Amino acid sequence: MPKKRSGGGLTTTQQAAKFVGVAALSGAVLAGIALPAAGALGLAAKGTVEGFDEIPSNLKTPPLSQRTTIQDRDGGTIATVYSRDRTVVPLKDISPYMQDAIIAIEDSRFYEHGAVDLKGILRAMNRNVQVGGTAQGASTLTQQYVKNVFVEEAGDDPEKVAEATQQTLGRKVRELKYAIQVEEELGKKKILENYLNITFFGQQAYGVEAASQRYFSKHAKDLKLEEAALLAGIVQSPSRYDPVNDTEEATKRRNTVLTRMAAVKSISQAEADKAMETPIKLKVSRPKNGCITAVSGSGFFCDYVRKTILTDPAFGKTDEERAKLWNLGGLTIRTTLDPRAQKAANEAATARVNKDDKFAASVVQVQPGSGKILSMGQSRPYGLDQKQNETVLNLAVSNKMGGSTYGFQVGSTFKPFTAAAALEKGISPATTFSSDWKMTLQERDFRNCSGSPAGYAPWELQNELESEKGTWDMTSALGKSINTYFAMLEQKAGLCETVEMAKKVGYERGDGKKIGEYPSITLGGEVSTPLSMAGAYAAFANRGTYCTPIAIESIKDPQGKKIPVPKTSCSRAMSERTADTINQMLKGVVEDGTGTQAGLSDRDNAGKTGTTNDRKDAWFVGYTPNLSTAVWVGDDVGEKSSMFNVTIGGQYYDKVCGGCLPGPIWRIAMTGALNASETPGFNPVSVPRGKEKEDKEKGDRDRGRGRDRGDEDEKPGDDGNRFPGIELPEGVIGGPGGGGRGGQDGGQNGP
Repeated sequence: MPKKRSGGGLTTTQQAAKFVGVAALSGAVLAGIALPAAGALGLAAKGTVEGFDEIPSNLKTPPLSQRTTIQDRDGGTIATVYSRDRTVVPLKDISPYMQDAIIAIEDSRFYEHGAVDLKGILRAMNRNVQVGGTAQGASTLTQQYVKNVFVEEAGDDPEKVAEATQQTLGRKVRELKYAIQVEEELGKKKILENYLNITFFGQQAYGVEAASQRYFSKHAKDLKLEEAALLAGIVQSPSRYDPVNDTEEATKRRNTVLTRMAAVKSISQAEADKAMETPIKLKVSRPKNGCITAVSGSGFFCDYVRKTILTDPAFGKTDEERAKLWNLGGLTIRTTLDPRAQKAANEAATARVNKDDKFAASVVQVQPGSGKILSMGQSRPYGLDQKQNETVLNLAVSNKMGGSTYGFQVGSTFKPFTAAAALEKGISPATTFSSDWKMTLQERDFRNCSGSPAGYAPWELQNELESEKGTWDMTSALGKSINTYFAMLEQKAGLCETVEMAKKVGYERGDGKKIGEYPSITLGGEVSTPLSMAGAYAAFANRGTYCTPIAIESIKDPQGKKIPVPKTSCSRAMSERTADTINQMLKGVVEDGTGTQAGLSDRDNAGKTGTTNDRKDAWFVGYTPNLSTAVWVGDDVGEKSSMFNVTIGGQYYDKVCGGCLPGPIWRIAMTGALNASETPGFNPVSVPRGKEKEDKEKGDRDRGRGRDRGDEDEKPGDDGNRFPGIELPEGVIGGPGGGGRGGQDGGQNGP
């Protein structure tokens, strides 16, 4: 006696025997396409059977596209993203009412026939011949499932979708062949489970679990009879029977399903009548999809995670492979985001800069020693509604990762790299240089990394104020951000050595191009990004070891299997002694230098201000031993505007500077992110001072004439005079006419 399969279907051999008859095969095909039987029978007989055995025997069922969950480092959900709103569930977690309803309305003899319902085919053929077209189909649930697999595999490619759904003999025969194989390999229960997980239920919901959540805000296992009947009815035409937009039509369709369920005895007539009397009661849950739904202003970080998966070779060798991984979804991505730090960064970015201001603020934080990105905050919210001042431009990162075209000139925040290069070359911090407030150097006296002169033009540069002339050592020059000192220090340390040091600490241009090897780089004439700067300063905090920034801790696929993720790569950029010395010198910047408005009073901290040409960019980059934070403020739209006589965050500035706006933002971010109980200190070292500076500063302290806390642009000169309210013309702080050739605007920059 022939071997029966689960559900009463026939074996593969028996099914094949059924299809040997050309007429039967042609009838099965024609019952599901819009062709009259008589006209196409010859075509089927001539070509279909010949090609039948040429169809690949292995059915490739693609993984179903599902929701991806992006989590913070503690496991809290940041956002859910998907190309298909779907959550795959086993059959045991789907209401029996739902199982019975879909079978009753779509394939009532599902458990009685094999892959193809010959009785249904004959019925459909008879009806279609009568009307001369397709009035009735005969596709089984198994055939529908196979078709859905093809559609799912096509993704969002219009051409592939059209190919998967075209009404041709070839496609129908392929579906039939695969349906036979599926019945044999999977069995009825698994086919039903797969069908309910793959089918589209309208309103962006794929699969019964997503549909149940979408329309009723409940799990599929909890669906009542009338709710299950409603969902089963939607499948035939999701737009026509959409209960959200047409309750009357949806009710008629639901009642049709209930009537059919009673007719096939899956429910009693009394149950059907009671359910039909029940009005449709929806509890709609609007789908929350994408980084726009991210919590605590972390949309930019969320998008950075997305970009990482789409661009990093660790997630696929090609763009197509990486895009497929992302679009299939079903991933659980544990990131490095610290909820406390993110809250602090978001509050800091919006505390001093309003979302509708002409200028914007970016805050990014990196953990020294691990490279973990702990936060990304921005004054403008993440989103596409420009009327609400939303943006998807991530000001913290490179263009490749969704940032600005080039990045931003970094100003005097570059000077510590020059200092580190000098220390590594054996130049003492006590080294002094004397200069007037203006000076001219020759580009030919600087050598690039190929050994050639950096140029042949004179390089004219100046300090911010005429009073800034005299003799400086490395500590005082960093504290007061003396341009002339760092130009001469770069010349002594070497231009190439300076550039190489910047590379070692991860300094990169926002456009990914090679760093320019021009003398003006020491004054911040080159462009970079807040993330790059936070990572670079983290190397100082980590006593000279640089670690590449990372955003992802781990990823699990839908089956819970771990997917390898890129790890941070740490390398020594400078000696511990050099880093310790830089840390001590940069402590002076926040204690009595240009960054006094940023300084933290309860722990060791260090940092550097930066104000670029014509005050188009303002920075504060600083750190404690366990946290590095970069803050940038500037114009983020179109041609960059200067920040003179502007109102930002409701406060008027005659001229924005790194210490007076980014500095306080930095302080807010650091204070909120750091744990008051964890106050590690820098490794103490003695930093030698230039003799003249030691004597002078001692005299200043004795007379009570130390630097005032306040605006970096209101510095006391050597004679103690101030220049309040001064407005400097183009070029005074290194405007476009300054003669430097690095960066976008020239190369001389303020503190």
